[in-house]
This record gives sequence, C-alpha cells and structure tokens, in this order.
Amino acid sequence: MAIYSYQTEPLTDFTKVEHQVAYQEALAYVEANLGKTYPLIIGGKMIQTGRLYTSKNPSMHKEAIGHIFQAGMDEAKLAMDSALNAFEQWKRVSPSVRADVLFKTAGIIRRRKHEFSAWMTKEAGKSYAEADGDTAEAIDFLEYYGRQMLALERIDDCVLSRRNMERNTYKYIPLGVGAIIAPWNFPLAILVGMTSAAIVAGNTVIMKPAMTTQVIAYKFMEALIEAGLPAGVVNFCPGKGSEIGDWFVKHPKTRFISFTGSKEVGINIYEEAAKVRPGQIWLKRVIAEMGGKDGILVDSNCDIELAAEAIVKSAFGFSGQKCSACSRAIIHQDVYDEVVQKIITKTNALKVGNPSLSTTFMGPVNDKRDFDKIVEYIEIGKQEGKLVAGGGYLDEVGYFIEPTVIIDLDENARLMQEEIFGPVLAVCKVRDFDHGMVVANNTEFGLTGAIISNNREHLERAKEDFHVGNLYLNRKCTGAIVGYQPFGGFNMSGTDSKAGGPDYLVLHLQGKTVSEAF
Repeated sequence: MAIYSYQTEPLTDFTKVEHQVAYQEALAYVEANLGKTYPLIIGGKMIQTGRLYTSKNPSMHKEAIGHIFQAGMDEAKLAMDSALNAFEQWKRVSPSVRADVLFKTAGIIRRRKHEFSAWMTKEAGKSYAEADGDTAEAIDFLEYYGRQMLALERIDDCVLSRRNMERNTYKYIPLGVGAIIAPWNFPLAILVGMTSAAIVAGNTVIMKPAMTTQVIAYKFMEALIEAGLPAGVVNFCPGKGSEIGDWFVKHPKTRFISFTGSKEVGINIYEEAAKVRPGQIWLKRVIAEMGGKDGILVDSNCDIELAAEAIVKSAFGFSGQKCSACSRAIIHQDVYDEVVQKIITKTNALKVGNPSLSTTFMGPVNDKRDFDKIVEYIEIGKQEGKLVAGGGYLDEVGYFIEPTVIIDLDENARLMQEEIFGPVLAVCKVRDFDHGMVVANNTEFGLTGAIISNNREHLERAKEDFHVGNLYLNRKCTGAIVGYQPFGGFNMSGTDSKAGGPDYLVLHLQGKTVSEAF
C-alpha cells in the first residue's frame, strides 16, 4: 500500500547551541504559563466541574503545571452523547477531508514543536532529546495515518462479475464511538497516535488522558480545534480510570477501546469489553498495548562496546519508563565480565537531574506511587543479585532514582521476570546462545528485544525464534519509527496491534461489500 511520500519528522540536534537556546526559550514560555486552569471540552463546549486535579512537575513536585477540571459520571454521559451525535455526521465526511485535519494538526504542532516538548519536560520529566522525540513521533503519526487513510480510500473497488452480471464494490466504513485511554510515558505521541487513527477512520472518540499528564493532552486538544476538527469528534474528558474509564469500557454504545498502559489494567479492559451488555448489538474491539520485560541478548562473538552502549541507552533513556526499555541484559558467559564492566562505567557516567537543564540525560520517575514501586524492586534486587551501579533514590524535591544495575541474577528471579517500569537493569549470565534464547523468551511478555552478535547464523535464528513484536539486530531495543518500524508485541504485551504500521488503521474500520445486479 502506497503511503503518499511519507517522511519522518527530523529530530533536533541539541549539540548545536542555537537549538539549545531555542528550547530554553520554549521552557521560559511554558514556565510563564504554569498554574493555569483547564476545562473539559465536550461537544465543543468548555465545561467546569466541582473537581480539580493539579498536575505536578515530577522534578519539583511542589511546582504546579496546571489545574484540570475532572469529569464525573454526568460529564461522562454527556461525552458519550456528544460522540454518538457527532459520529452521524463525521462518518459521512470524506476521508480526504478527515486526513486534511490531521495534516493541519501536524503543521500546528510542528510550528510549536519546542513548546510542546517543553511542556513534556515540565509535566512528564523528559529530557530535551526524549521530549523532542516524543513530539516528532506525534507529528509522524498524524502524517502517516492521514496518508494511510488516503491509500485505504483507493481500495474501494468495482468489479464486474461475468457470471451473475453484478457490480461488486468493497469499502471500509468506520466503527462508531471509541474510548481512548492513554498512557503518561509518551503523553503526546501515543495519545496523538491512538486518537488520530480513530478519527481519520471516521470514528468519534472520548479521550481520557493519563492522570499525571493532562495538560499536554489539553494542548493537543487545542491543536485539533485550531485545525478545524468539528465539535464532538474528540471529547476531552479527563478523570479517574476507576470511575469514568470503567464506565466507558462497559457502555453498550462503546464500539472500541484503544488502550496503552499496564498489563493489569489491560487485562481488565479486555475482560470487561468481552461482556455483551443490554442494548449492545456488537462485539467490542480492544486495541491494547500493555508493556514488556524486554531483553538484549549479547552473544560471545560480538562488538563489546556496541553491546554495552545499546544496553545502557535502552535501559535508562527516559528513566527506563518506556515499554520498550531494556530491563534485562542476557549475556554470554565468555564476554559477561567485560560487558558488565563497560555497563557499569557507562551507567556511572550518566547525568541525572532536572530535565530542564540541557546536560541532563535522565530525569525523574513519574510520581510517588511509581517511585515507591521502583525502590521496592531495588531492595528486592539487592537480595536476589549483586548491586554494582546506582541504587540511590531521593524524593524530597523530585522523584529521582539513580540508574541501577544488578548483576548475577537467576534467570527466573523476580527482577528478571516482573515489569518494573523504571531505571533498573537486571543482568543474567547464560552458558551459550541456545541458553540465551531460552532466557530471552522466558517471560510472559513479547514486546521488544535485541541481539548483539557477529554470528550470522545466530542473527538469522533470532529472527525466527526470538518471540517479540519488534526485534532489533546489533542496536538498542528502543526508538521505533512510525511507518518504518511498526510497534507492538505478542503475548501479554498486547493485542498484536502494530501502531504506526500498515494494519493499524484497519483495526478502526470494518469492511463492507455491496453487490448490485443489472
């Protein structure tokens, strides 16, 4: 399927002083606009409620990013009605017009690129490079899905049947109202990807952003409105997942749920969505991405420097809070000591601190709950293995945890099996390549993985037997590119959907055949 000359958004080169200065100017703009109050946006109307949530800076948790009104059941019902009503018109809008809204939104975000990134530095604790990558990926999703919708529109076909003298057409039509339940770790990119795929396909949505990153979600909503999106197509409805999120999942008029988050929440959504409730006349679709326990397998015949560099960058980029992050290093016994020593050296060289500073590599973790969970796992790791780097933590000012490396772990240790979602790397020694492949596949997840090897036979075998949705050869296991590296995994990593890939948009559509006799 042609994607109409799609190209990825260039990343900013922050080694250039002028780009650092531009980013610092964006940060100053954001700092001057902290502490504002943001309404719900339902059916195009700004709505205030009796509840406010204050979004905090995880680097300085006394600093308020903004105050966001929260939806309760009344607002949830209003959002559902708004989406249902808007769907009757939006589904009839030409796909090319819907795609154009995405392209305009991409242009708006591109024009305000550093500003959007700066909001994420403040609200999500992302470094310059991590925030810039997030914003670039958001632009990529808008450009890619818009072009993919144009390509799908061309699939509509007319075939003359000589046997029955019929004219047969096949086309894609939208599903209906969807619930977009987004994560905090990619608060712009994933939210934009989930939402834009749904609406360009002709659906309408209720957008529930993650609790800790609601301001950046509001900024995306502003861009959609500026781009000319009709009222009610996207309804900005922040609130508690246990209240309104569950209600949207269970509602009989919800046609699909698009979710990115934890395995536990994803399993519950999958189970509840499978139940057919009174008034429901369809089986709901669930598009879920639920994380991973990703490993990098280091072979005996490999580039030692590359192995250590790939592991450290994959493990500690954005404080290990990517579902694709390397949380397990599986290293052949012949090179184990040498690779581990290089990992320690590189980890100790990382700069941890406030991401508003250009020299910071790794900022804070998301919030107090995540901080406490990660600290608990570090203590478990000290009992299961040997702490060789990091291990320190402090939450007096912000939620900071040092990049932590724990070695000599058993392949079945908790640190090797359970998702931590923080800057903790578990390291395990394996006897040979066969043993390494067994360990690489011995978790319940199957999202990303990598193999560092100069053995062509081993690389080819990994292509077949390393059971992950995104496999990387001789490089880090993070940083999937929209359109080029469709992202999504197997097993408990989700529903095998591939965001940024040729099949993703079809998940938001249904095929219809029309045959006319003449």
